[in-house]
Parts: sequence; structure tokens; C-alpha cells
Amino acid sequence: MKYIFVTGGVVSSLGKGLAAASIGALLEHRGLKVLMQKFDPYLNVDPGTMSPYQHGEVYVLDDGAETDLDLGHYERFTSGVLSRMNNLTSGQVFDSVIKKERRGEYLGKTVQFIPHVTDEIKGRIHTVSENNPDVDVLITEIGGTVGDMEGLLFIEAIRQFSLEVGRENVCFIHVTLLPYIKAAGEVKTKPTQQSAAKLRELGIQPDIIICRTEADLDEDNRRKIAMFCNVEKKNVVAFRDVDHSIYECPLDLRRDKIDRLVVDKIGLGHTPPPALEDWERFVQRVIHPKNKVTIAVAGKYIELQDAYKSIYESLIHAGAAHDTKVQIVRVEAEAIEERGAAEVIGEVDGILVPGGFGDRGIEGKVLAAKYARENNIPYFGICLGMQIATIEYARNVCGLEGANSTEFDKNSPHAVICLQEEQKGVEDMGATMRLGSCESIIFAGTKASDLYNSADRIHERHRHRYEVNSDYQQQLQDAGLVISSVSAKEGLVEIVELPNHPFYVACQFHPEFQSKPNKPHPLFSGFVKGALDKALAEA
Repeated sequence: MKYIFVTGGVVSSLGKGLAAASIGALLEHRGLKVLMQKFDPYLNVDPGTMSPYQHGEVYVLDDGAETDLDLGHYERFTSGVLSRMNNLTSGQVFDSVIKKERRGEYLGKTVQFIPHVTDEIKGRIHTVSENNPDVDVLITEIGGTVGDMEGLLFIEAIRQFSLEVGRENVCFIHVTLLPYIKAAGEVKTKPTQQSAAKLRELGIQPDIIICRTEADLDEDNRRKIAMFCNVEKKNVVAFRDVDHSIYECPLDLRRDKIDRLVVDKIGLGHTPPPALEDWERFVQRVIHPKNKVTIAVAGKYIELQDAYKSIYESLIHAGAAHDTKVQIVRVEAEAIEERGAAEVIGEVDGILVPGGFGDRGIEGKVLAAKYARENNIPYFGICLGMQIATIEYARNVCGLEGANSTEFDKNSPHAVICLQEEQKGVEDMGATMRLGSCESIIFAGTKASDLYNSADRIHERHRHRYEVNSDYQQQLQDAGLVISSVSAKEGLVEIVELPNHPFYVACQFHPEFQSKPNKPHPLFSGFVKGALDKALAEA
């Protein structure tokens, strides 16, 4: 197996994850089998208990692992199916080391950062390698910024690892910033030089330097960076701001032949150039669509781009499939509470209510669902968005005054949404929800069945504690709400829909975690199609 390590310098949020994912995509299109992973230096065991304001969305894998959002980029850009083994945090590392010490596995030795902690990190790389013998290239992104104290052990671990497996089998890629100083009218290379120097101080000489830049990288600066960072000039690669979509990133990096540089370094230069025709066609559909729809996303973390990252990307995938640009209008749920749905949301072609936790903005989301139902606006509810649709229907169609979820009102007279039975008595917050891929049954003759192409069973990823209360299922159905899917094991409600509505579908799971550029999720595809039908009918 060959190994690529991607580090970052100068500042955070440079796009290391996108760079790593883009390299993975290019190598896959050369015919190589690629697997990706992320090492995060924070002390949380996983991001599951972190606020979206701190971390952005939590990306859930098939096996229920709550992981960094970069793993979403990995799964969207490549075909690899990831597991909890593909995301390692300092919290996991130290937890494992302490448990081993308590069990006496270190044979009475003094437990130290080196070798015990670094061995634990290297052990994860070896485990992933051994469990995936058919993989040609394992790409590992190291979170954080080189020079930060919290990341030093990861840097030391990959330094040691490269010596153990042979430098000919390893490629170190360092992503840095080339800031443009407007007053001087110049791009400055000094931060990149200093970041590469810091990496060398820690024992790693980068093989390739990727320079994040607003402008292009001229030959003088490329030569300067090569000289002072001790790399060949051709190995200084520009990573430019893209104009329309993150899916342009692999094409941009391909301009400097980064995939060729990588395969030459790790001895895979015999592979053919990447076949990017399908990827290019998808990008062209994103950049030059024939149609346009406006979708309102009503959430509580709406000002934070990364909080609903996978949802936004899934809308792009579905839009491209229908040759349609999806214009997203971010709507703050609390603003709907204050001013009403008609004023805040206005004229749109579709309304999406995403997942979330806590009672802030809940009544605004209920009003958004009501506005969509009463005005025949296509509605798509995800996780909490499905529970919101159920609460709204119970209140305003079934006549159950005060209907709510026990998450928001423990004394509700009609708890149409309640805590899952297995969640009762659970005290720990981390990794205790219903998580990961679960099998569900779809009932024939429903909109869901049509969207899933008449499949009778599906597997979707979940992340929730609350569910539709079975005591109210019949009453909701008698009033016209269709339950079109239930979980195969417990019979929990998975999808609800309205039959006499242009598109009104809500699901308890998170379909956004399985959407890909050239394979949009069927629920997102159906939602965008419903919005497009509305837009064309009113044109």
C-alpha cells in the first residue's frame, strides 16, 4: 500500500479536506483504489457532542460513527465507504492508551508520549491498511495547523511511520496560504516558507506544496517557494479559488498535474491519466444549468455555512441531475416566529427543514411546515424536519391542541413525538443516539416507493433520540397523513407524506449522507423535481 499525508499550515480553513478529497478523486479516476481518513487533534472522542458553531455538521457513517465533516467530502468525491476506523481523534488515542495502562498491557513500563501515544496513532494506520488489503493508496489528512501544540504527536507519528514503511511509499503534501496584500498589490510567499520550515523542524520534508491562492501562481513565486521550501518547482501547485462549485477543485488541481506528481513520488506512475469526462459533465451541469429553483432552508444554525453542509451539497447534486440551479435562501427559524412565514419565506419553489436539537426556533419551523402544506409548496423534512411536519399536522389537521415533542415540552397533552424506548435512562450524551445505517420497509403505492424506484427495503443513516409516538400513528393516518416507511426491526416511522400535495415528504433519517455528485439521493432528486415543476408551472 502507498500512503499520502496531507498537512496544513499558516491558517485553518484552507481547504485541506477538499484538497485531500480532490486528490483522492483524481487517483480514483486513474483506476486506483483509494481510501481516506482524518486525524483530528482535539480531545473530544468524536464531534458528536460539539455545537455546530464549534465544528459544523456532524457527518454520520454507515456504522454509526459521528465524524468530522471532511469525511463527507471524502465519501462524496470518492467511492470509498468509510467506517469509524477512518476518523481518529486525540481523545480516542489517549482513551485507548490509558485503558491499556490500566489493564497492565505496558508490562510495568513508564507510559510516555513517545513511544506509546505515537505507537497508538501509527497502529490505527496499520489497522486500516490491514483491514483493506485491496486498497492501493491510503490518504490521511492531519487536522489543525502545523506548529500547533495539539498536533505535534500526530506529526511525529507520521514521521516515524514514513521511515518504517519506506519513504518511497509515502508522499507528504503540505497545504499553505499565499496571501494577497491588496495595498502592496503583491502575493506574499513568506508564510508558506515559514510553514514549510516549521514542518522540516518537526522532521518532515514536504514532497508537494499546495498553495491556496485567490490569484494564479506566477513562475517567479513558484520558483521562490521551490527554492526556500526545498522542493522541485513542478511540485509547487496552485489551489485557486473556484468560481462556482467545490466540484471544480479536482479539475483545478489537475491543471498542475498533481495526480501525476503524486503517482510518480509513490511509484505508481504507470497508471493512465484520469478519465474525468463524467466529472466534467457534472461540473458543467452545475455551472451552466437550463433551469432555476429557489429553495428556502429553515434552520437554527442558518448563518453557519458548514452546519448543513451535506444538505447544501445534496441539493446541488439533485439540481445537476435536473439541469437546474438550486438557489438556496437561508431562513432563520426564529425570524419566522417573530414575523411569520409568509413575510420571511415569501415566494419560493420549495421549503426544507433540516435536523437539529433543542427548542430554539422550533415554532418557526412548525410555521414553515404549515406554510408549505397550506400553500402547496414542495416540502422536504429531514430528521427533526419530519418530527416538525408531524407536530404541525397533529395540531392543525388532527386538532390536537398543544401537540408537541417531549424534547421541547415534557408536559405536552399530546406527545406525538417522544423519546425512543431504548433512550430512556441513558445519561451519557456521546454516541448514545440511534446512529448509523438501519433497514427500513417502504410500502407500495406511496410517493416514497416511487422515489426509490419501487424498492421495498432501503438502508439509510440515522442520528436521533426521538420518534413518532406509536399511540398517535393511527389518528394521524386517519386524518390523511401517510406513513410510507417504517424501520424493519422496531416498526418506527421513517417516512411520512401527503398524497394530495405537489411534494410533501419527510424522513426520520439523514439522506444527505448518501448523496453523490453523479448519483443524487432519490429523496433530494424528487424534492428538486417537485420544486422545478412548481417553478415551470408559474413561469
